[in-house]
Amino acid sequence: MKILTSEQIRRIDAETIKREGIPSLELMKRAATAFYNWFTEKYPNKRLSLSVFAGVGNNGGDGLMIARLLHKSGYNVKAFIVEYSQHYTEDTAHNLRRLKADNVFHKKILVEKEIPDLSQFDLVIDGIFGTGLSREVSGVAAAVIQRINESGKPIICIDVPSGLFLDRRTPFAVHATETITFQIPKLALYLPENQAYTGNVTIVPIGLDKEAIGEAESDVSLTEKERIKALLKPLPKFAHKGTEGHALIIGGSLGKTGSVCLAAKAALKTGCGLVTACLPKCGVTVIQSNFPEAMAIADGGETHLTSILYDLHPDAIGIGVGMGQHEETQLALHGFLKRNNAPLVIDADGLNILAQHREWLSLLPAKTILTPHPKELSRLIGEWSDDYEKIQKARLFAREYDLIVVVKGAYSLIMDREHLYLNSTGTPALATAGSGDVLTGMITSLLAQGYAPLQAARMGVCLHGLTAEIAVQHIHPRAFIATDIIENIGNAYRNLEKNN
Repeated sequence: MKILTSEQIRRIDAETIKREGIPSLELMKRAATAFYNWFTEKYPNKRLSLSVFAGVGNNGGDGLMIARLLHKSGYNVKAFIVEYSQHYTEDTAHNLRRLKADNVFHKKILVEKEIPDLSQFDLVIDGIFGTGLSREVSGVAAAVIQRINESGKPIICIDVPSGLFLDRRTPFAVHATETITFQIPKLALYLPENQAYTGNVTIVPIGLDKEAIGEAESDVSLTEKERIKALLKPLPKFAHKGTEGHALIIGGSLGKTGSVCLAAKAALKTGCGLVTACLPKCGVTVIQSNFPEAMAIADGGETHLTSILYDLHPDAIGIGVGMGQHEETQLALHGFLKRNNAPLVIDADGLNILAQHREWLSLLPAKTILTPHPKELSRLIGEWSDDYEKIQKARLFAREYDLIVVVKGAYSLIMDREHLYLNSTGTPALATAGSGDVLTGMITSLLAQGYAPLQAARMGVCLHGLTAEIAVQHIHPRAFIATDIIENIGNAYRNLEKNN
């Protein structure tokens, strides 16, 4: 699903109106109806007292039409027009007239003292500003937003939270409980620094012209489960362990053998036919007793890796989990990188060592997958001032070295030289020790099964997040651990393969 700019969205709205030969009010009605349908399913209790705040632009027009629909449906609705300008759009002015004709309570707010007491309402609907906002909110609109945020009420935002910028850092905006956005996802809704503003994000279709959306150029997308499902290869009837790929997991050190156990078990659970762990001597007995399905190779070092030598030909390699940063280990990693030409995933201390020896980045095979969490990423690309700069610097890094970078987070980012994908699966339950080790094993497994690196990264991240969505139905998020991810990989596959 393409992520587009506010200007592109405006053009698609215009093209929909032009190509379908409909008035702009019809498109506004579609948007308002989509919001109304979501709202009435989520909040069926018509005894709720609702306040709807609308601006003078088209987002305000959506809000006024929503107020009318809810009023007609039997909800107790009061509409407040935040008149930060006397220049109403034509469609918003029309809906204000209709609001009056339908006898819906409404009041204009021109100064701060006219802001209503929100304690009388059960819920607030925000439609003050939309995607076209180009300057910071001030004056009476800022006062209204501040009062909404202080209300302590659930806040449902129409399309975007009022005050949110789509293309740069937002200093002040409505703090949504839910954001119901129209058909096209917006990057700003999925960035960590905007989490206080966006709340839960739901995309609802409003009948925008599909050809117009297809013609819009974008190198940023939100990955949907249906897209990942389409990438899944069928499991051949005559498959055996030798046909489904051999994954090699390299890592571990004294006290951190568990990382290799998690990654190796995740790799086999994700579907490769064979998995081998290469780890220090102290870890061999551990993994053989913890995970008997894995083969093990003892490195020359007793407590940490010192050589990384093996006599086999894996289809893909995951390296770095629990590895430590001993000087001997760093030299062993350098030797490995000079020799290796297998598809590669690098995580954890593998990344930290590369950050100390940036000249080694030139040794990585094209499309090597790096899976940093934010701190590991900052060691590789430097600090950033906001999420937009982080994305820009990470994309430049991926282009410079022809890498695939997975920036782990609530909406993990997967990027290569040409495209940026936001993952749409996952829950906060994944914020647990070992979660990243499991992801490394899953992506390595998919690489070993013959998926292209970008496909493997996108699929691995999606499946990883999906395990949490499934498991938290019967495991409380606070009690969720990395092993629960592994135990639900099969359920994630089954979920993907269902008809959606």
